[in-house]
Amino acid sequence: MADVVINGLIEGGKATGGPPFGPALGPLGVNVTNIINEINAKTKAFEGMKIAVKVVVNPSTKEFTVEVGSPSTSALILKELGIAKGAKTKDEVVGNITIEQLKKIAKAKDASLYGNTLSDKVKQVIGTCKSLNITVEGVNAKEAMKKIESGEIKV
Repeated sequence: MADVVINGLIEGGKATGGPPFGPALGPLGVNVTNIINEINAKTKAFEGMKIAVKVVVNPSTKEFTVEVGSPSTSALILKELGIAKGAKTKDEVVGNITIEQLKKIAKAKDASLYGNTLSDKVKQVIGTCKSLNITVEGVNAKEAMKKIESGEIKV
């Protein structure tokens, strides 16, 4: 029998035996509690954020694997700054982020960012800061990118 794949979007660390996983896992005869506990353990770091989770079950052996996706760059930035959402208008600035925080986010998103260097990846995260209207080290995102390219800000 082929593996069964169940995809769902849950809040980090808060999966339950209800939808989307419980009703799909129950008929497979697997221990739903064990799977939910593993999902919660693997997503605890993303508390407060929606995260994609994929459960692959082999119905004959009852073995399973849990794969956790990565939250969006904007979700990581907002969590890092402790704010709920980006700016409503282009004149509103909702926060300021440091290069250290940007490096942490770039490392967390490493697999899904393009670029060969940490500096390239940090610049991609800064691009998201621009759309959220978040300043970088006290200057607007475009200015911060220029400072990184000129070497004025070291990554």
